[in-house]
Formats: sequence, C-alpha cells, structure tokens
Amino acid sequence: MKKINKTDNEWRKSLSDLAYEVTRNGATEKPFLNHHFPKSFGKFLCVCCGTILFDQQTKYESGSGWPSFFDKIDNDAITEKNDSSFGMVRTEVCCSKCDAHLGHLFPDGPLPTGKRYCINGVALVFKEE
Repeated sequence: MKKINKTDNEWRKSLSDLAYEVTRNGATEKPFLNHHFPKSFGKFLCVCCGTILFDQQTKYESGSGWPSFFDKIDNDAITEKNDSSFGMVRTEVCCSKCDAHLGHLFPDGPLPTGKRYCINGVALVFKEE
C-alpha cells in the first residue's frame, strides 16, 4: 500500500479541528460524541485518506461510547502498534495508508473474533452501499 504523506498544514486544512487532533495527534474524542452512524449496508472509511477500514456488518454496540467493530475489513488496511501511554498497555490502531490514529484494539469483543476495535467516530466516514 502506497503511503500518503502530507504536511501538517495540509492535514489541518483538510480536516476539522477535532478530526485533526484525533487522527494526527492521537487524541481521543469524548464518548458518545460521534458514535451514531446509519445502520444500512456500507463501509467505514478513513476520514483522512478514504481507505476502507471496516464493514457495517462487523459493527456492534459495545456500550463504550465509541464505534466498535469485531473485525477489520483487510489486514493491510490497519496497522496495530503497542501503546504504553497513560500507564496502560494497549494496542493502537492506525490507518496503514496515512498513519491516522483511529483508536485502540481490545481483547474483549464478541465472537467470532473476540476483538473490539474501539474507534473514534470522527476518524471515520460512512459510505452507504
């Protein structure tokens, strides 16, 4: 996958202030702020570069306040990194194409994967099919 490289100023111009802080600086939006998306068939894309990340069929209500998915759409679309910030050991989830911070991965999701991709809603765009 070919990487997208933009300057900080280019990212600032193309994103809302909150989307910039979350995707480029690793911030976390407040819970329940951007977790409502249509329930129709569709895909969730990276707000920064448009890469397809998740399918509506893998989305579920975790009660966490952030959009949650039990699987990613493609192994190459998402990069997982160790994150030991804030005194916690977590797995950070980023877009492989533009390195946007999306959220975190936890091992407490539903079957069939047991995974919970806990994603900042502002980092996603929903494209209905």
